Amino acid sequence: MSTIKTHKNMIKIYYSSESSIGKQTYGYVNASFKDLLAIDVLKSNVTGTQWKDLAEALDCSIGDLIDKDHPEFTAHYDKTTNLDENGWIDVLDKTPEVFNFPIVIVGEDFYQIKNPSDIEKYLDPNSQGIDEKKYI
Repeated sequence: MSTIKTHKNMIKIYYSSESSIGKQTYGYVNASFKDLLAIDVLKSNVTGTQWKDLAEALDCSIGDLIDKDHPEFTAHYDKTTNLDENGWIDVLDKTPEVFNFPIVIVGEDFYQIKNPSDIEKYLDPNSQGIDEKKYI
């Protein structure tokens, strides 16, 4: 069972501040009216257990969280590299910049974001709770 869930009104994002998709997704999430816990994988130590929980919640392997085309990855491995769980965790620990797509957690729902604007469909509208008739 994942220990990474968030409160109902909180959003958590795991992202790389060097990735354009990560920066843009962070911008979308940061603009929402929710409490935000942003984890830049380049600046924060993400544990092996956290990587495992993220992969499990997304129903993928830890290796699927890695950009195998990233220059830091290809400098040490080739695209067909097949490591065990601990091997992939080691790659992310030593070269977190190979983390491929941001992961956004809204309540108990986990999303791997490949297109930054896709995050909008997972967020409540900013105007929720406003009585629009008062402003017409």
